[in-house]
Amino acid sequence: MSQASTLDRLASLDTNTVSDALDFLGLPGATYGLRPLWDCPKIVGRASTIQLGPKTDAKPAVHLISPVIDAVQTGDRVLVIAGGAEGISCWGDILANAARAKHVRGSVIDGLSRDIEGSESIGYPVYGRGITMISARNRVIQIDAGKPVQMAGVTVHEDDYVIADRCGAVFVLAARIDEVLDLAERIAKRQDGMVAAVRAGRSVAEVMHDKEFEAIHAK
Repeated sequence: MSQASTLDRLASLDTNTVSDALDFLGLPGATYGLRPLWDCPKIVGRASTIQLGPKTDAKPAVHLISPVIDAVQTGDRVLVIAGGAEGISCWGDILANAARAKHVRGSVIDGLSRDIEGSESIGYPVYGRGITMISARNRVIQIDAGKPVQMAGVTVHEDDYVIADRCGAVFVLAARIDEVLDLAERIAKRQDGMVAAVRAGRSVAEVMHDKEFEAIHAK
């Protein structure tokens, strides 16, 4: 299956459904606390991972994240940024404009953003823990990129799949994406039928009985 069709299938779902599929399969990936930092659209793509950490010396350094943005070559990238420090920004207006120019789909930050109006003004989606005005300069640096990172307790690898919407952010191992999508699509179909049944007057206690959810495993 082509990457484009895989991303299209993922984009047709929401984080709730993908989280449910991960639950059924016993897989990690759903997170808590990484929310949209403006009223931004859903993002779906492949992870470009970035690890940040505290700056421990006074030497000049390349601004964090900028080398990863410069290296982007495809239009499927979502920046997955770990290691944000409390109260300190690790995303801002200039980075947002650079990412938009490289057709990056959005950023998911285990940390904070500043200049959020700048990201909003160009329609660049940013998900994270919150907003600050305090600059990262001389406080936080980029330590690594393209390696596994911890995002709200979930390990995310380069090229894993990312979906983020108003309910939060979910990461799916690239090696498991097909089975997660297959199950998530069945869950979505089943849940649509359950909503229709309730609207038609069927007892919600009956519709939401555990046996109805267990039936999702049946194709």
